[in-house]
Order: sequence, then C-alpha cells, then structure tokens
Amino acid sequence: MSAEAARDFAQRWLPAWTGNNPERLVEFYSDDTFYLDPGAPAGISGKPALLEYFRRLLRYNPNWVWTQIEAIPLEDGFLNKWRADIPVGAEVLSIVGVCFVQLNAAGKIKRNEVYFDRTELLAKIAARRE
Repeated sequence: MSAEAARDFAQRWLPAWTGNNPERLVEFYSDDTFYLDPGAPAGISGKPALLEYFRRLLRYNPNWVWTQIEAIPLEDGFLNKWRADIPVGAEVLSIVGVCFVQLNAAGKIKRNEVYFDRTELLAKIAARRE
C-alpha cells in the first residue's frame, strides 16, 4: 500500500472513532478481523465480538479525536502513527501511538493492532474517580 493510499484510508477511517457510532466504525473491518489494543491485550477475533467491544469503548469515549501523523506503507497495509486527543473531565490528553493496519482484498481491515502508553490516561481516569 502506498503512503497516499494509507492517508486516504485513514481520512475515512479515523473520524469513525469519534461520536459513539460503533456500527459505522466496525464497517471498516472484515468479518474475520483480528483486533488488539491495550484494553484487549489477548485480542478480539471476528466482527460481532469487535462490535460489542467498540460499543463499550466508544460509549466511554464519544468525544475523542484521532489524527494521523504519518503513514508508513507495508505490504497489504500500513503502520499508522497517530495522535488521539482524549477528553478526561475538563482536560484533554494528547497521546501518540501506532497501529498496524492490514487490509484484505476488499479493502476491509483484517488485522489492527494498536500500541501506546496509557499510563497517563489511566492515572487521570483514576484521579477523577477518587
């Protein structure tokens, strides 16, 4: 995949992470997708299970905004360097991370692995609960 094609894909896909519309987001994923992030370190297989996970995740984070910083082309996909602006109370945390995105022949995500340090985010969430 070229860097330009990865940017084009990310311009459509990343906005779907905002606004608590998990049904819209999951449409970017294949039926046999595999997804992994720090909240699901063992991974999630299949679109139905991923939709349930996205429903919980987006319900708690309806106003976060994801922006691509850089796309690094890989065979059948790209490494996506991103910034997430995540509201936590009156504060907005800006977190930088990466994710591996692999697409199938139909252009759907068949593998998405997300990596970032969530130490600051978890500390802010814990402080709000105290």
